[in-house]
Amino acid sequence: MAKLLPNKHLIVVVGPTAVGKTAVGVKLAQHFNTEIVSADARQCYQHMAIGTAQPTAEDQQGIPHHLINFLPIQATYSAGKFEQDALSTLNRLFNKHNQVILTGGSGLYIQAVCEGLHNIPEIGPTIKAYLNTRLQQEGLPALAGELATQDHAYYQTVDQHNPHRILRALAVCLATGKPYSLLRASPLPARPFRITKIGLTRDRPRLYERINQRVDQMLQQGLLTEARALYEYKEYNSLKTVGYQEIFAYLAGIRSREATVALIKANTRRYAKRQLTWFRKDQAIRWFHPDDLEGIVTYATKLLP
Repeated sequence: MAKLLPNKHLIVVVGPTAVGKTAVGVKLAQHFNTEIVSADARQCYQHMAIGTAQPTAEDQQGIPHHLINFLPIQATYSAGKFEQDALSTLNRLFNKHNQVILTGGSGLYIQAVCEGLHNIPEIGPTIKAYLNTRLQQEGLPALAGELATQDHAYYQTVDQHNPHRILRALAVCLATGKPYSLLRASPLPARPFRITKIGLTRDRPRLYERINQRVDQMLQQGLLTEARALYEYKEYNSLKTVGYQEIFAYLAGIRSREATVALIKANTRRYAKRQLTWFRKDQAIRWFHPDDLEGIVTYATKLLP
């Protein structure tokens, strides 16, 4: 997709879980008579429809959705692989449509499509296992301190309470002998299509209320049964996910059902807060209330070539 496509327009809809992205994405797709590409790091897996809130046929309202429910739960997937799949899908969709909708809450997946990712080598399981063992034995502050020594520039910018990012950067430093920040410093090629980013947000009490309601709805839909069927796969990365992890602990007898439900809600609220923190850093995002469909459509239309 190197050739400039000035008439092609990617409309990106982002926001925290349960804010209402699916409904807004569908409305935009209907307005522009186009299709939707999902950017969700968990909705891409099969057999996890309830726990990942995959849009149902009713939710989709006849609008084709791409990159959902297509991977086995045993599959190893990454933002880099998603970038390749998404760009291939967009290339095909832009042959039919001038506008395409990208919607999701996985910030790194959105970044992969809109900006690209640096070519950082895959890290072998030995280093990952070594760092995970140290994380258990020494704690995150010790590993963060080592990262400060290995790559002080990245240490100053990273969320020092995020074990995934600390371990990822430290693993790259150890595997390559180079600072992670140096590998990330090379320029990325610009995308050949125009990009408009729309963020959805609600007052925090209302968002948290919707999250609690969604968890209750998932349980009514059979989340417990779905998780029980996946219990033997609980060590796969696909299932290191809010909702399933808490239920797996419940199934192992670690906590009560009532405590499990409360923990799922609390952890989902924390996840939503992290999503908002990520997206708030992107100055290209224009924020709207999900009910402001007229304003959202007007803004997206105004920026068409």
